[in-house]
Amino acid sequence: MKLALVTDAWEPQVNGVVTTLVELVREVRQAGHEVEVIHPGQFRTRPCPGYAGIDLAVRPRKALGQRLDALAPQAIHIATEGPLGWAARAYCLKHGLAFTTAYHTRFPEILQAALRVPLSWGYALFRHFHRPSSGVLVPTQGVLNLLQQRGFRNLRSWTHGVDLRLFPYQDEVRPYPGLQDLPRPVSLFVGRVSYEKNIAAFLQLDVPGAKIVCGVGPLEAALKARYPQVHWLGILPRAELAQVYAAADVFVMPSRSETFGLVMLEAMACGTPVAAYPVDGPLEVLGQHAGPAQGGVLDEDLQQAWYQAQAVPRHAARQRAEVFSWEQAAEQFLASLVPVRQAGPLNGPQKNTVTPLSSML
Repeated sequence: MKLALVTDAWEPQVNGVVTTLVELVREVRQAGHEVEVIHPGQFRTRPCPGYAGIDLAVRPRKALGQRLDALAPQAIHIATEGPLGWAARAYCLKHGLAFTTAYHTRFPEILQAALRVPLSWGYALFRHFHRPSSGVLVPTQGVLNLLQQRGFRNLRSWTHGVDLRLFPYQDEVRPYPGLQDLPRPVSLFVGRVSYEKNIAAFLQLDVPGAKIVCGVGPLEAALKARYPQVHWLGILPRAELAQVYAAADVFVMPSRSETFGLVMLEAMACGTPVAAYPVDGPLEVLGQHAGPAQGGVLDEDLQQAWYQAQAVPRHAARQRAEVFSWEQAAEQFLASLVPVRQAGPLNGPQKNTVTPLSSML
């Protein structure tokens, strides 16, 4: 199969969406398929306003169309709702091609937090974007339910995974060079220092020990000035990040708007338990949808979750992480793809019964 994967999020960006797509492409290629990634680095770009380190393609429609013409893919997946995503959507509609999309990020909540855009407006825009999609891939059941309530259609479950070799298990906390003298316990946050991460809930925790933040983002300078006692490490190579996970006593996920939260799985793979709110993302990763949390603690009182997470055995965190694999995620992804030449109108009532591409391979 020849797949065109169109994304506004790709290396050298560092975030969960990029990690997901890089791992997905690796697995799909290992399964014997040809994947052409169309990303901002192939176009003229400009920085995303308010998000340093994220470059977006500028007026990419013509150049993207030429790339897709030359590629002639059997399937098209639009991974993001940025300029390249909108351009690919327009191309497919113009040529009568079926395609799939993914809902990686709760942008309506980000727009509300950053620009005070009403949630109803944000969801209306993204519902419009995904309406022609033959399958909208969603990483958790909770987010799928939310989107259904918001009027989205053709939703498909799609789990994520973790590289257990890159994030090896440590049966006890390991010192990290330069931070080995920090007072214990060490609390860690990894992710964008941005509006949607609710990072202030982590920084304001009244708990003993030290706090570490790995990541950059638009709120970084202001939060550094407000919390000088916190250790800010910026962006680290992923192999080094694994060492930081292993040096922490507890990983704190303060976000209430995660669609999944790969960083929780990475921490748990290293043996570090998680403290988080009982919301989509953490509920999926820690398994509380089906029973008690595994590998960490979920509580509406994040401070109570932090204290209780200290008692979670490191091996239990690792065991929960082992439930998730990129191989399984790639299999789900491939099963959701559809051939570009789909019989019947894209917006007709038969959209929910499109022919999976996997059945034609």
